[in-house]
Amino acid sequence: MSTDRRGFLRGIGAGAAGVAIGGTGGAALAGARGDRSADAAPAGTSAVAFHGVHQAGIVNPAQAHATHVAFDVLASGRAELTDLFRTITDRARFLTAGGTPPEIGIAGPPADSGVVGPTVPADNLTVTVGVGASLFDKRFGLAAHRPAALTPMPMFPDDHLDPARAHGDLSLQLCADHRDTVVHALRDIARHTRGGMQIRWRADGFVNPPRPEGTPRNLMGFKDGTSNLEITQPAQMDRFVWLPAAAGQPWTAGGSYQVVRIIRMLVEFWDRVSMVEQERMFGRRRDTGAPLDGNHEKDIPNFAADPVGEAIPLTAHMRRANPRTPESEPSRILRRPYNYDKGIDEVGNLDQGLVFVCFQQDPDKQFAEIQRRLEGEPLVDYIQPVGGGYFLVLPGVRDANDYLGSAMLSLP
Repeated sequence: MSTDRRGFLRGIGAGAAGVAIGGTGGAALAGARGDRSADAAPAGTSAVAFHGVHQAGIVNPAQAHATHVAFDVLASGRAELTDLFRTITDRARFLTAGGTPPEIGIAGPPADSGVVGPTVPADNLTVTVGVGASLFDKRFGLAAHRPAALTPMPMFPDDHLDPARAHGDLSLQLCADHRDTVVHALRDIARHTRGGMQIRWRADGFVNPPRPEGTPRNLMGFKDGTSNLEITQPAQMDRFVWLPAAAGQPWTAGGSYQVVRIIRMLVEFWDRVSMVEQERMFGRRRDTGAPLDGNHEKDIPNFAADPVGEAIPLTAHMRRANPRTPESEPSRILRRPYNYDKGIDEVGNLDQGLVFVCFQQDPDKQFAEIQRRLEGEPLVDYIQPVGGGYFLVLPGVRDANDYLGSAMLSLP
């Protein structure tokens, strides 16, 4: 057994101890805060429920900060994979509730990084875990159980995918109200799973506050996600997002498919384009977010009254992405994007863009169908999809005795 794997197995024990000691207090805090609004609670104390039919981090309003991380799994065999998922579950349960890590003693390393202080705040942290198609190979006896819709993300015609920033065995989405909470959670989970999985790629993101109101803007200056699905309407979530207990794969029920796309925006070129041309590429006003044939952000464009694209060009992003026809209706998705700013590239150009994230029942019939309609749109001269992947977000953790992936790992 390798040194890394022995460290991983030791980490499992440490993770369980941390939950047993720190998690109790965190659960009590979370319960005590259940009736308090986010505005009334002290900064960082609001908690999102961890247990449920679905994982958190999908229909919650997007928190201000996020990181999306893909991992290569190093665990050997089904037993070690099960230990890995139990450890991730234990850490997520503690971190999302908040609490005080246990004292290890002066002889050992501290139980926590201390990034967020001696007591870990809940800070509306959500931990969302998914699995990639590559997990269903011969290593863990899961090959026969890979859902048909779970495939590697394809290379679309306008993509510039870097293989080092694409795909992965396991995905982790961490979202919270403050940046240090996200950083702390990633370090905690990475520490307790060392030897069991290794980071393959990572994309950090943030959500701009609405300016001046309405939907937040992306780094091209346009409101992003105006015609999104309504997370407050369960019927829409059941139709487009949540997986039913489908015949042959009932273990996926309550999960969803996540698409992550790291899209670089060539902002220095974009900033030289006239306002008129920018708006025609999107099909919306930059200031208000209204469609070019409307006055307000939430106005519904009337494509039927504009068949040749005089008001909204036929090539406009919003028109191709959502033509609002009976044929396009089944491809609707739940968007949950984040902006990113990585500084500069090797030649000094700004490296900024979008961590596009969406959830759906079938990535090929929904996300990929939209991508096929967008092929060759004018925006492709100003954006470069460079990474990401398709992941099956596992069903939620039902109670304190359950763990992420339990149904999958119980398959024969």
